[in-house]
Amino acid sequence: MTAKIFAVDSVQTLADFEQDALRVADVIREHGVAEGDRVILKAGNSAAYVSVLFALMHVGSSIVLVDQQEQADETRRIALRTGAKLAFVDDDAPIDDDTRAVNLYELIAPAAGRPLPAGQRLDFDAWADRPDGLIMWTSGSTGQPKGAVKSGRKFLKNLERNADQVGHRADDVLLPLLPFAHQYGLSMVLIAWIRQCSLVIAPYKRLDRAVQMAGRTGATVVDATPSSYRSILNLITRKPALRAHLEPVRMFCSGAAPLDGALSDRYVAEFELPLLDSYGSTELGNVAFATLDNPVSCGRAMDGIKLRIVDEDGVPMAAGEAGEIEIDTPDALEGHLAEDGGIDPFPTGWQPTGDLGYLDAEDNLYVLGRKFAVHRMGYTLYPELIERKAAESHISTRIVPLPDERRGTQLVFFVEDEQMQEAQHWRERLCAVLPAYEQPNRVVVLESFPLNRNGKPDKKQLEKLAQE
Repeated sequence: MTAKIFAVDSVQTLADFEQDALRVADVIREHGVAEGDRVILKAGNSAAYVSVLFALMHVGSSIVLVDQQEQADETRRIALRTGAKLAFVDDDAPIDDDTRAVNLYELIAPAAGRPLPAGQRLDFDAWADRPDGLIMWTSGSTGQPKGAVKSGRKFLKNLERNADQVGHRADDVLLPLLPFAHQYGLSMVLIAWIRQCSLVIAPYKRLDRAVQMAGRTGATVVDATPSSYRSILNLITRKPALRAHLEPVRMFCSGAAPLDGALSDRYVAEFELPLLDSYGSTELGNVAFATLDNPVSCGRAMDGIKLRIVDEDGVPMAAGEAGEIEIDTPDALEGHLAEDGGIDPFPTGWQPTGDLGYLDAEDNLYVLGRKFAVHRMGYTLYPELIERKAAESHISTRIVPLPDERRGTQLVFFVEDEQMQEAQHWRERLCAVLPAYEQPNRVVVLESFPLNRNGKPDKKQLEKLAQE
């Protein structure tokens, strides 16, 4: 099958798409952007976004990825801090008057039909050689977002490891239901190029339409967050005709947020395919993947990357024993963005992640949650471990700990329930599976968890709800 780029209202062969990206690169140069210049790319998922992304890589620019929804004042701060020459944006991207901005359409329209030298191909070598080929932002779920400065070559090498381990093929049709401005979504866009396979650019916030596109394009690999997979199941329960659109899928891949085994079991029951979990971060890149021939938790670390579990003193632990996950990867960021726009170098070697987990006897990684302990009734508790325990009983919950002078900590359990059953129903179910010292002080039922831009449950918004 000829590889294609499928968008909502257009289809192009990958070869034609490449030629258009080369034309866009010429227009970008006419706007004064040269090799090594830093520029902001702030737009939603679209064929134009991918075309401009590839064009900037061809030019050899340093690409500062900013979420489309980021506030204008924060974007201005990023522009000043990075020294970005200008920002490429779409109509929905908030931008202030002081930031020099060019709309993506102002690149796409004049590029159409431009003559090109015969045989010209996209060339990412200059971009790959830049230590600041990509500047991305951590989610900030546990603090102030940081600018992760990444080498273009290391980023591409990390994706080659990814594609090799997961088994992406030239005949695949990739459907990422993810924002392209973040690590996971961007990875899938570039893997489509690395494997020269088809890419579907679907409206990931409208899952009904995205599922229809899956069927119409013959999508074979879906990548999404657990919350999106849960919503897809609910969607096909309400509209069974949509299920047929997912029949061609050979891999359902999950990431960006913790996956509970109960959800994966539901996909096995529905499609005879598990959800293939993964582990990684913006700073360290993609690290471990479950695969069709090893669909165990987050699978094994990719070739060239090492994982270990250590105790509080940094001593490696045996298989099956829980502790902090540490990673040694050649694909890590170059450093964090300094206030003056330079790079604060990142150390090499073993890196702590702040995540709890363990390795089994076959070196499969099990991620248990963040290493955030709270003290309650004389016990040291890890809220995310309690969430995992609840998930095993098919209870989707997120816990917010609040300080309490008498108990040490109060636990507010938010339960996700589309049917909005009463809090008492869920309290009884939780108390049936949790010991007294882990049981909720308060249960709040939500139709769905609030999500941040990465598709993860928004901890800051949940903390605000808990305090209210």
